Amino acid sequence: MTIPSSSNPYILVFGVSICDIIGFTKKNYRPFDSNPGSVKVSFGGVCRNIAENMAKINLNTKFISVIGDDINGINMLNHARNINIDMDDTLIIKGESTPTYLAILDESGEMVSAVVDLTITNNFTEEFINKKIDVIRNAEYMVVDADNPSILAYLLTNFHKDTKFILDPVSASKASKIKDYIQYFHTIKPNRHEAEVLCGFDITSIEDVRKAGRYFRELGVTNVFISLDAEGIYYNNGIEEGIIKADGISVVNVTGAGDALVAGIGYGYMNNMDIVDTVKFAVTMSSITISHVETINPNMCCNVVDHHLNDLNWVEMKF
Repeated sequence: MTIPSSSNPYILVFGVSICDIIGFTKKNYRPFDSNPGSVKVSFGGVCRNIAENMAKINLNTKFISVIGDDINGINMLNHARNINIDMDDTLIIKGESTPTYLAILDESGEMVSAVVDLTITNNFTEEFINKKIDVIRNAEYMVVDADNPSILAYLLTNFHKDTKFILDPVSASKASKIKDYIQYFHTIKPNRHEAEVLCGFDITSIEDVRKAGRYFRELGVTNVFISLDAEGIYYNNGIEEGIIKADGISVVNVTGAGDALVAGIGYGYMNNMDIVDTVKFAVTMSSITISHVETINPNMCCNVVDHHLNDLNWVEMKF
């Protein structure tokens, strides 16, 4: 275990790493046969993607995950090391496979089959968490998702007074399993559908969004961010409240937009930015992400974000 240093503040990300293996068939997909095509291998997982985006914008990032000692796990550790993600506290299980997602896409890009192996993630246990107490308590912020509700509940109830938790719910179905623990979060970043599940009512208007913001604030959440897709990002910290969006963004691939947004929020926090500037930085990272075919834009860095931020056409609504 690495020794936390109070002189070098860090943000901690906790979650699953996945090796994505995608097969693209060239034409006329045939089941029960060998199809000509291409295969792409990449690293994914919401929390891992958030950690990589954070590292690209020079945040001191620690990432606790669980992987096997197979070639995919080794490559993932090497990749993290190369981009300055500290995975020293990650759990490595000997003889096990790193979480893997294997999919076959037909010539139209539609998935025709997939296999997901996440068995190893069962090794995220309370006993393992207890071995990481110092790393957790010394983190300025800790980013989590709702993939493992029981472990998340354990983390929140035991450490919410020691660090500030940031939630990316990941999906509405997963959000439903952790709605009773929302009061323990410093920050939440649901999309509209996840927010509906968490607050228990439909969000179809600006007033509904504001009502949701007030609901989460009254529960004890310090900063509320709700992604409204093309309509922008709603924010509320009890003092400032509004919606910010950037017009004229080119969209190539929306996958990874939320991961970049959370990383941008983390950047704002670690650099003591106000909430409006934090939202703008986060939205800019998201816009850079969706303008590239890759889930994580390989060109992402602070200089690129600053350049794009100043070029975007911002539309702001304050309440």
